[in-house]
Amino acid sequence: MKKVLIVDDNHEISDVLTLILREAGYDVESHSTGDNLESTVLTSNPDLILMDIMLGKYDGRKLCDELKNNKETAHIPILLVSAAHDLHSQRNKADGFVAKPFDIEYLLHRVARTIN
Repeated sequence: MKKVLIVDDNHEISDVLTLILREAGYDVESHSTGDNLESTVLTSNPDLILMDIMLGKYDGRKLCDELKNNKETAHIPILLVSAAHDLHSQRNKADGFVAKPFDIEYLLHRVARTIN
């Protein structure tokens, strides 16, 4: 079973993503802030990270770049998620982008395609 780590400070969005992904057969873990994200990722060892761009005091794009610059986490694909569609175009090392509100079929397609 593939594992997905959701990093989103909006608990409602996180809960919906968790429900959708679990019903699709994924093992899902959730983290609500950028605090200690590297250690969370190392402990969790996910196959994919779905990360919100706007995480309170953190910028998901910068966190993404930090994870991609760390040799222990660089191999993990990251999909950034945001309602601010213009933010995804700024340079970062993410493996893709999913817009909020998301289409469930598109989300599942992107997750499956990115993990495999």
